Amino acid sequence: MNNLIQHKHLKSLYLFFCIFLITSISSDELFKNNDNLNGDDSTFKDFLNWQFNSDKPDRIAIELSDEFNSSTLLPKSYAVWVGHASYLINNSNITIITDPIYSNRASPVSFIGPKRMIPPGISYEKLPFIDVVTVSHAHYDHLDIPTLKKLYDKNNATLFLVPMKLGKLLKSSGIKNVVEMNWWDTLKVKDTLITFVPVHHWSSRTPFDKNKTLWGGWWFDSPSLQLVHLGDTGYTNDFKLINQELGIPDVAFIPIGAYEPRNIMKDSHLNPQEAVQAALDLEAKLALSMHWGTFMLTDEPVLDPPKQLERELKRIGKETLFLTPKPGEIISLE
Repeated sequence: MNNLIQHKHLKSLYLFFCIFLITSISSDELFKNNDNLNGDDSTFKDFLNWQFNSDKPDRIAIELSDEFNSSTLLPKSYAVWVGHASYLINNSNITIITDPIYSNRASPVSFIGPKRMIPPGISYEKLPFIDVVTVSHAHYDHLDIPTLKKLYDKNNATLFLVPMKLGKLLKSSGIKNVVEMNWWDTLKVKDTLITFVPVHHWSSRTPFDKNKTLWGGWWFDSPSLQLVHLGDTGYTNDFKLINQELGIPDVAFIPIGAYEPRNIMKDSHLNPQEAVQAALDLEAKLALSMHWGTFMLTDEPVLDPPKQLERELKRIGKETLFLTPKPGEIISLE
């Protein structure tokens, strides 16, 4: 009984922390979305009503694949969903991992906060040499310092690319090979030109730093492939802008989960229908889903995102546009 009371107390403290993150607005915010909105247009009342009146969905472990962990022969270029927004990508020129998180919780503390429903689709020991780590923004489910430190300790030649004003956090954790990038900044790694692109979101890690660090997505342009990873985003005209400025991606990595209740999440997260429209706006040849089935962050049933996605693709007659791979499954990009 005492343990139950303690657990409820910890949950209340964590909720209080989350409320601060959602509602804290500093007078010297540095970054805004392209439409000048802050990416969080829901009200404090909306948030409280959601937290105290919603029925959380059942925790369900989605199906994993052991294909990468057991593979001895890989395609020349491939992508593997590790979980959440994390993909291991080889474009036949460099190896990239996006928003890596191997921690058990997406949280500033190890004992409370969103807990993994599945293990990473690639065991840490099976990760290959990583040329580039990209971080889309500061939220704990996308920027996991313990994982980044492990990757740096494994190979201090790995390059860590982060949005503006996030370099200090990594460097203070002992990660030295860090480059900050603003929207449309470019950096060449071997024969791959990397561009940081705008998406519609927001950032925070404490009650006092809302939007003081930038957010965005990553475009990878190599001689054989053009790829884009959208990080975390609401629906925006930025996708059309990316297409106009950089061209047509061969593969777009697009979030499809964490979208209910809609009045709270619409400005921060795509629902599956909007994810399909994002792929169409980009004119992507292929889209791969992410940002579902790993952490329970919102109210939609765990298995709802791919079902909604499939329904929308059938409605518009584009069934082959979007794939929903299993974590650990190898997707050939050749």
